[in-house]
Amino acid sequence: MRIVFMGTPDFAVPTLQMLLEELCDVVAVVTQPDRPKGRRREPTPPPVKEFAAASGLTVLQPNKLRAPEAVAELAALQPDLIITAAYGQILPKSVLNLPRLGCINVHGSLLPSYRGGAPIQRSLIHGETVTGVTLMYMAEGLDTGDMIARAEVPIRDEDTAGSVFRNLSLVGAELLRAWLPMILDGTAPREKQNDEEATYAPNLTREDEQLQWNVTAREVFNRVRGLNPMAGGFTLLNGEVFKVWACSIPQEFDRILRPEWEGLEPGSVLETGSFGIRVRTADGSVVLTEVQPAGKKSLPAAEFAKGARLARGTVLG
Repeated sequence: MRIVFMGTPDFAVPTLQMLLEELCDVVAVVTQPDRPKGRRREPTPPPVKEFAAASGLTVLQPNKLRAPEAVAELAALQPDLIITAAYGQILPKSVLNLPRLGCINVHGSLLPSYRGGAPIQRSLIHGETVTGVTLMYMAEGLDTGDMIARAEVPIRDEDTAGSVFRNLSLVGAELLRAWLPMILDGTAPREKQNDEEATYAPNLTREDEQLQWNVTAREVFNRVRGLNPMAGGFTLLNGEVFKVWACSIPQEFDRILRPEWEGLEPGSVLETGSFGIRVRTADGSVVLTEVQPAGKKSLPAAEFAKGARLARGTVLG
């Protein structure tokens, strides 16, 4: 069986590794082009390229998968099966029709919920307590294909998008390992999705990354952990971008606003200390625990507050 694998971030690496462990004939790996990264904006290969190259696999990096030359290159490989995991480009019909066994996707949500490119981040931002992986046949629509199997994974309060990514990447690889024999012999089940139950998870925008303080503490907390460690949430401090990488919700007895805080608007600094920076929300407060001022590295919020001497009433946003 000639298999082409498509994936880009760390999420996809365990699935590719599993295919090699199962002695599958991975004839090529398709991943996104190298992207500028870091302060020097130097072209950096995606994690899947690094792993594939170290494993001696052929790596293809088309700018656009639907380009005729990219489709022709894939067709020349004569794949029996294409497997994708967080590749980052939509597969056109010309590619979907190439392998005789179809195209299989390892998707990071419990479909039909959270179709799209950012299911894990948006699951956390929306406060979900359960997510999972869906193994599915790919179709022309956005994550609309028939499902083979699903596996649930709990989301804990201590989770971030990063930890859920890692959990789901491992679960996804093992789910595919379990069903791969049936996929290869053409006996895997196909369950149609209920489109009426579908929800969507489009890629995050700069607007999604900006923290709003006139919402509940829980909503602020969920957004911050849903953006960690990818982009980070941000607000403004003295007109400059001020990133928030981690925060916590005070214990119940500590949520009651003191009289001297009552008149302060959401986004106002209430107090600072060894615990971090307490900020007013619509229903109480959150405590920022890791921050990053403009042009600086991230650091504990308590350390930043001590040096910056944040005054009560300083408004973020």
